[in-house]
Amino acid sequence: MPDATSGILLVTPVWNDSARLADFGEQLARELAVRAMPVRWVIADDGSDPGEEARLEKLRTEFAGVYPGVELHFAERHLGKGAVVREAWGLDPGADWLAFVDADGSVSAKEFLDLIVEAIREDVSVMGIRKKTSETTVVESPWRGLAHHAFLWIAHVLLGLRGEDPQCGAKVLRAADYRRVAPLLAEHGLAFDSELLTALNENGATWTEVPVNWFEKKGGKVRPLRDAWGMLAALWRVRRRLRGGELRVDQE
Repeated sequence: MPDATSGILLVTPVWNDSARLADFGEQLARELAVRAMPVRWVIADDGSDPGEEARLEKLRTEFAGVYPGVELHFAERHLGKGAVVREAWGLDPGADWLAFVDADGSVSAKEFLDLIVEAIREDVSVMGIRKKTSETTVVESPWRGLAHHAFLWIAHVLLGLRGEDPQCGAKVLRAADYRRVAPLLAEHGLAFDSELLTALNENGATWTEVPVNWFEKKGGKVRPLRDAWGMLAALWRVRRRLRGGELRVDQE
């Protein structure tokens, strides 16, 4: 098993997601328990509704019976996935690796932890991508597929974004690369991934993209028609900041 000198901080962002986390979290706890990796797993709640805290506490207790290295972090208020991931990543300034995986289980626990192993072995950030290959399957509704490909096209046009699937919720980053650009990041919501990859690319960071099996799950928070304008506005904000040099680290 590859060595991770100062550990891995893994974040699972949730927002009113205890029902979906119950299944995936159990799988992830079991998989973590059999891996000899120093993973600190933080379930980061993004200001969920009343009652969720108690449900998450109960789940954490159940998961900890399988994998002790799991904890909860509660944001003060709901801002968005990007905000709570960044907040949770800041909990361990000494971690060598920062990762996040969505709570819905669209990417299996085993496959996600394989991404961590590859990242450490190759010493490079690794991004899971939804891509059908001879070895991987992608199952999504027609609407989700259309929205996915439309977003990719817009992101490439507006940001020149390198990457086949910036929004896939399975990423493992070299902490040094992330911390270099972290002060530049501003998007709180779902455009967080695109802004992050744009900033990394703008500052010379590299990563590997690995196709993963991806299965759309019920109960997702993303609604393509409802969220389209908000995502487009977010990409325009990122584009404006990119063109203004605000996503480039001062070289002096």
